[in-house]
Amino acid sequence: MDRLLRYAETLDTAAREAKATAQVKPQDHAFTVAEAYQVQKLSVDRRLSRGEKRIGVKMGLTSRAKMQQVGVEEVAWGRLTDAMLVEEGSALSRKRFVHPRVEPEIAFLMKAPLAGDVTPAAAMAAVEAIAPAMEIIDSRYENFKFTLEDVIADNTSSSGLVIGSWGDPRIDFSNLGVILEIDGKVVEVGSSAAILGNPVRSLVAAARLVAEAGERIEAGDLVMAGGITAAPNLAPGQTVRSTVQNLGAVMFQAEA
Repeated sequence: MDRLLRYAETLDTAAREAKATAQVKPQDHAFTVAEAYQVQKLSVDRRLSRGEKRIGVKMGLTSRAKMQQVGVEEVAWGRLTDAMLVEEGSALSRKRFVHPRVEPEIAFLMKAPLAGDVTPAAAMAAVEAIAPAMEIIDSRYENFKFTLEDVIADNTSSSGLVIGSWGDPRIDFSNLGVILEIDGKVVEVGSSAAILGNPVRSLVAAARLVAEAGERIEAGDLVMAGGITAAPNLAPGQTVRSTVQNLGAVMFQAEA
């Protein structure tokens, strides 16, 4: 079996069975970023072949702190499917994940296709609405440890998303206060400006990177802009709530 197909199968199985697996990069020192994106696509294609549907893209490494931590100058992206959607306000089984964490984000809903090198104005012209959101990230690697190539292959750790009520995208969302609460206690505080200085820059980057892969963001797609704060661990029984200034709140519960 081709080594990239083998990596894709391993990661897909780890996600389906919620069991950690070894990193790819330490085993294959020649493993490149380009190959990692191929593995990501092959792995997600396996899910699509089982009936899942593509619903958009997510952006990762969108804060300067995370870029410096991983030692890169470029954001990463991953693919979203309908099986990853968690109904707002609902309960989520913790058993679906290996070692999940949660982070507050902003989501875009697209009304027109978008791809290639676009200006922020052109990117926003394709946006139908924006909403407060949370992403459940769950690296399939042991001990939540990975290289850049590893995390890209693993669909940038994306595992679930919760979307709040959609609002008018014409508001200024460049520097909105964000609070993440677990069981009523504030655990993280941040600003939407943590996403590349302005979340619209993440959307611009998404259009460019998706086009480089020969794809495009479609009308009706979701685009998750990237994490705003650190991502605390998600434990059974917790109630998680994220509030974004002028946009509203979004919440879910974690069951055992």
